Amino acid sequence: MTTGVLVFQGVTGAESGIVPDGKAAPVKSTAHTAQLASADGDRSASLPQRDTKPFSLLGVTWTDPSARVMGTVEVRTRSAESGKWSGWLQLDSDSGPGESGAARGGTEPAWVGASDGVEVRTRSGAGTSTGLPAGLRLDMVDPGSGRLTGIEPAAFAVEESTQPNPSEAPSDSVELSQSPSAPETHPSSETSTEPATSEPPASSESPSDSPSLSDSPSVTVSPTPTVSVPPAPASTAPQPPITPRADWGADESISPEQPDYLPGGKIKAVVVHHTAESNSYTCDQAPAVVRGIYAYHVKQLGWKDLGYNFLVDKCGTVYEGRKGGVDRPVMGAHAYGFNSETTGISVLGTYTDAAPSQAAMLSVARIAAWKLGQYGADPAGTTTLTAGASGRNYFGKTWTKGAQLSFPTIHAHRDSYNTQCPGGAFYAQLGTLRSWTAGPVAGLKITSLTGVGVSGSTYYTKASVTVNWSATTPASLISRYELLVDGKVTATTAATATSAKTTLAVGSHKISVRAIHQSGKTATSAAATVIAETTRPTFTTKPSLALRTGTVNTTAVPLTLKWKATDSAALKHVRLTAPSAKTYGPTTSSAAHTAKSAVATAWNMTAYDQAGNTASASVTGTPVILQETAATKSGTWSTKSSGSYLGGKSYSSVSKNASLTWTFTGRSAAWVVSRATSSGQAYVYVDGVKAATVDLKSTTTKYRDAIWTKSWTTSAKHAIKIVVVGTNGRPTITTDGLVYLK
Repeated sequence: MTTGVLVFQGVTGAESGIVPDGKAAPVKSTAHTAQLASADGDRSASLPQRDTKPFSLLGVTWTDPSARVMGTVEVRTRSAESGKWSGWLQLDSDSGPGESGAARGGTEPAWVGASDGVEVRTRSGAGTSTGLPAGLRLDMVDPGSGRLTGIEPAAFAVEESTQPNPSEAPSDSVELSQSPSAPETHPSSETSTEPATSEPPASSESPSDSPSLSDSPSVTVSPTPTVSVPPAPASTAPQPPITPRADWGADESISPEQPDYLPGGKIKAVVVHHTAESNSYTCDQAPAVVRGIYAYHVKQLGWKDLGYNFLVDKCGTVYEGRKGGVDRPVMGAHAYGFNSETTGISVLGTYTDAAPSQAAMLSVARIAAWKLGQYGADPAGTTTLTAGASGRNYFGKTWTKGAQLSFPTIHAHRDSYNTQCPGGAFYAQLGTLRSWTAGPVAGLKITSLTGVGVSGSTYYTKASVTVNWSATTPASLISRYELLVDGKVTATTAATATSAKTTLAVGSHKISVRAIHQSGKTATSAAATVIAETTRPTFTTKPSLALRTGTVNTTAVPLTLKWKATDSAALKHVRLTAPSAKTYGPTTSSAAHTAKSAVATAWNMTAYDQAGNTASASVTGTPVILQETAATKSGTWSTKSSGSYLGGKSYSSVSKNASLTWTFTGRSAAWVVSRATSSGQAYVYVDGVKAATVDLKSTTTKYRDAIWTKSWTTSAKHAIKIVVVGTNGRPTITTDGLVYLK
């Protein structure tokens, strides 16, 4: 059993990230380790809570690179800023594939932020008889700091060109010496306490559980290394911005070996990863996270370089991972058994429960589209890969070395290795990722049209229309949009546009939107029917006025406004603009209003069709109140006075056949009365002809009540005569005058 002795290594302090000429300089990382004390017959191990030198990233490593921890590895750390201890963080117990000659095995590294204290506990799983690997230790990395340059998020940048920028490396062979000092193939003795070996490590698990040999070819290193660099083919998708190694502060002196390239020179698939660490890092800290992973892979595990080809932070910034040229088929160490035919993209963070940000997803899609587009691979399809070693995946599927296996062209690390990577929440998003990468544009639809009217599912305009649309595929994966009228392109917009305007000839048209994905695949929205027409609506019945029943006041005489409007295409509405404002639907043809007595009022109306064409019409009317005293009397009438009567007075009679006759010139008339439960009946004669028998009885008392009306199509002279019926038991008739409309 080993006690917890801290071993400090590396360079103390961090160098500036800027050299005198303003360019980014390497940022030195430092690391220190602490052995874990084993117990329970090597079924558990721990590191008691203790102070440490500053660090921001950690992992637990062990002697045998091929061994795995069949159990849990948990750590907690103390914040250097607040002094508070974190909760327990469970580390992914397998860092995945390593390199041929790797010095140690280990967990995935975890970014914990600036820390100065740590505690570790590990235990074998209850369902296994296997103990913990030998040589367990905690590795803590301070990635250094410095002012870095050239870092640009890729997620929302739109490329103008569909061709990648070629690497400066020529297509035949180049010098790739990374350091003036003699290169080293393995970590220095200061970095690792375990000797490196070029032989395949002995397996402590079955071949399907633990790798015994990296599929990466071995590399012979010389003081002046050269390597044949494969060409960088043009891609069908644009290259997104990528932060070079120099700009995130890579210390090339720790990984001086030449890069390896895929034996076939062709990328057949993209493997998606997460780095299985905290998501609480800031985007400004992301370069330090990348440096920490780089140092952990190289200095602590003994890999030749950073394992991933590309890394992406949660803000969408893409970082160059393994050296060798971002536009070349560089072999990484990210998918054991399948490195020789794939490229690896890893998103910084852990995505077991939380899905990556859209910015990160988008950058992964853009990198995948660009790399697969270099080799004609279908991001939405499948590919056949040859297993470089026996293995088993997360779902329990096993295979032997040399097996031909089918994978989605974009797949997760867990599909080809027994790991949770890239987390369940990220794994659930792979369908969306493939769709974004491969095209066509998804979710394309016309959301609205402006400058038009609509009736049912048909739109109407005089000529011009603005079409608005949306799509679920992010704009930076789209080349352009095209507005189609009857299948022909009438407008082309940028990928960021969500609307376009067009002018239509008179007639019916089908309008749709076509989206061109960066892959060249197209998607077309459902078409909208738009009719362009310039014919004005028609008032088939001109506006007219008629008196109606209701309570009469000198300032509010009840009347009805009537009209009829039609349109050759689709009537939208009719608006009353004077003496008040009111809008009526296309099927409405009358409305109740009031008007001042003795005042000539113009009633102005405008009809609108769905295209915006208009027609106007109006009518003018003057309500006139004729008091009862203006009538010609016969029989006996008495005068009654009350403020409730028009003019303060009214006539009342109980005499059968007593009558009142008003003569006027107008086109509508209304008899105004007072009513009660004792009110009787009256005959109404129009121009000498009996027109109605009106019963004035009412359960409630009413004054100034227009009880009977009569209208004519034109204005003319008329006589209205009312006659007391002398109804048995309730003979009383009380009249308050007559209103006519001229």
